[in-house]
Amino acid sequence: MANHLSNSRLESKQRHKKKRRQRLILTILIPMFTIILVAAVYAAHLFATVENEIEGSFVEIERPEPAEEVNPIDQPVSFLFLGIDNDDDRQLQSTRADSIIYATLNPHTHEMNMISIPRDTYVPIMRNGNVVRWDRINAAYAIGEESVMVQTIEEWLDVPVHYYATFNFTAFLEVIDALDGIEMDVPVTIQEMDSNDNMGAIVLEEGYQSLNGEEALALARTRKIDDDVARGHRQQLIIEAIIDKALNFQSITKYTSIAETVGSNMRTNMRTSDMRAIAQTGLNQSFAVESHVFEWTSFMERDMDLVRIQPDSFSQIQYAIQDSLNRTERDTSQNAAETEENTTNTSSSKQNDDQ
Repeated sequence: MANHLSNSRLESKQRHKKKRRQRLILTILIPMFTIILVAAVYAAHLFATVENEIEGSFVEIERPEPAEEVNPIDQPVSFLFLGIDNDDDRQLQSTRADSIIYATLNPHTHEMNMISIPRDTYVPIMRNGNVVRWDRINAAYAIGEESVMVQTIEEWLDVPVHYYATFNFTAFLEVIDALDGIEMDVPVTIQEMDSNDNMGAIVLEEGYQSLNGEEALALARTRKIDDDVARGHRQQLIIEAIIDKALNFQSITKYTSIAETVGSNMRTNMRTSDMRAIAQTGLNQSFAVESHVFEWTSFMERDMDLVRIQPDSFSQIQYAIQDSLNRTERDTSQNAAETEENTTNTSSSKQNDDQ
């Protein structure tokens, strides 16, 4: 009997530890620097390396007005993630953004909202409060890198961007290879160029399989099998697959090389203290992730193929992300109380009907 109780306590303790590990990573299901966070939490002896790499990637951006200071532990925060496809793998400048993801994280509702923005979306490009010109949204990066991209997103969506992180697609290759590949469901058989632009070098068969860095990048980049909306969703799934692989305890030993890879292929205005604060928000409860997809139509302007977001879709998603940034602990408690009251009233009504 004593042995049985001892085993039960051990199993309970192990389940608790496992859930805590999962909560830490599920806290911020966002691009690859989350892996660095896990490294800092799980392998304390690696923290000096992790912190040095992150601090070396820190770059503040110019804004017309200083960014609002937030405390991620008890305030909703927002992120802008940019994937840069540049011929010069070690540079994060003078190019257009290939992948644009806006995300919010609310520690009170324990929800994350993610939006993949089609790179050909036609918007006013903003700089210092003025419209530079109307163009594809990915052109904002070529005009003024993160500074202009952040200002353009904030003006277009009418939301703040508290943090940004820019990645070179080289990071995808090296991080995925460091994790010994990721598991993905390839929707159709495709033939795509590799990272050196060798045509047809990557051939993927339809079905669930393990992908190395080159193969995952080909799946993320291809535009032959669907449109920009589905392409953005594919990129989100690849990000999630990277994090899922990182949940494997055996991956922890690889975090030093991963930190070095991400650090040399990333720019961000997040400090390690910011990342630790974000991680702390997930210690008590995991986050629900809601992915939003814009509905859009294509059109031609100045001989360019462009994307116009449908007004109803824009308004719906804009409201969702604005609401996610405005909901407080008081709102959450009030909603919970209302839900409990409705449940009680429903139960009482059912009992009266039974009588």
